Amino acid sequence: MVGSPPPPDRIVRFDDGSFWTFPAMRWTVANFRQLMPTVNVSRGLGRVAPLRPTVLKDIDEVRFTPLGSDRSMTWRESLAANYTDGVVVLHKGRVVYERYFGVLEPSGQHGAMSVTKTLVGTLAATLAAEGRLDPEKRVDHYVPELSQSAFGSATVRQVMDMTTGIQFSEDYADPKAEVWAHGAAGNPLPKPKDYTGPRTYYEFLQTVKAQGTHGEAFHYRTANTDALGWILSRVTGRSVAQLLSERIWSQIGAEQDAYMSVDSIGTPFAGGGLSTGLRDLARFGEMVRNNGYYNGRQIVPASAVADIRRGGSQAQFAGAGYQLLPGWSYRSMWWITHNEHGAFAARGVHGQTIYIDPKAQVVIARFASHPVAGNAAIDPTSLPAYHALAKHLMAKRR
Repeated sequence: MVGSPPPPDRIVRFDDGSFWTFPAMRWTVANFRQLMPTVNVSRGLGRVAPLRPTVLKDIDEVRFTPLGSDRSMTWRESLAANYTDGVVVLHKGRVVYERYFGVLEPSGQHGAMSVTKTLVGTLAATLAAEGRLDPEKRVDHYVPELSQSAFGSATVRQVMDMTTGIQFSEDYADPKAEVWAHGAAGNPLPKPKDYTGPRTYYEFLQTVKAQGTHGEAFHYRTANTDALGWILSRVTGRSVAQLLSERIWSQIGAEQDAYMSVDSIGTPFAGGGLSTGLRDLARFGEMVRNNGYYNGRQIVPASAVADIRRGGSQAQFAGAGYQLLPGWSYRSMWWITHNEHGAFAARGVHGQTIYIDPKAQVVIARFASHPVAGNAAIDPTSLPAYHALAKHLMAKRR
């Protein structure tokens, strides 16, 4: 996409799907705003919260053994293996490591993908802790329009923890999976003349059918987050983008505005539409690591963070079949490791991550553009790398 205009064989478009093919995707993830309509997530007019550097030169050589392997590799090697576009590591709130690759620059923004879900879940946990949202009430109490969909009879908590019994396949390899119908509904471009399906995220959510029983098991399904976004908007009278700006982005001292992709009527994509600067993603992670306190203020109630860190049902999570995540759980759209450090994370396809290790006082924010969407392709090198780096930094006396 360089040139005036770029050569025909180098042009990336949204309407023909070329924007999401590899390696074009490595450019796309840092340039969504050039391809589709978006809404701003303002940082407000306050001062930037400083991120002070204490650069450690030995991090690149930290070694670990990938899951399922008997050969070790270095932290630096893992970044290339996972198509990392940028990574910031904070230890005790200070920047100890920062690198950018590909087309991403420190001043740029990158798609956070399903890390978006975690911010939306954090907003819900905040409103619940403040008493403005009752997680035990049914969804149709807040959004009567969903009374005839599978969501209507679920509780808000079941939506927040993705234990709803809904028919929604997230299998991107299956062209008939509901995730594609969801994407078609949210596509902001004009629909084909013969298209008869839902035309917005709100319309799609009203068509979701039941499958299974609410509250029995964890099933990772993006539609849950869009339903939660509708609930939050109904409770507050604000869009998800406005809520993120008012309750988080303008409070953490972000250095850049963020933005969210929207559907044809301007509804932000709560399930994965956020793009941010990498350092601001690290600020958000540091705020959560500090029990919701950052930039001189309590941004998220400490009780909300404590509830997230306790995690959800490990038994319900185990049934989802994540072989690389034994003993984990899911709570308010955060992934909880339950490891000896109490680490928990936000995760998105193609390698987007916020990894928080409370015991080591470490936050890792990473953007990536791995050619495989599923984290199962990335976790064998990423998860042990994060843990090894945390232990390495714990040993530092600063």
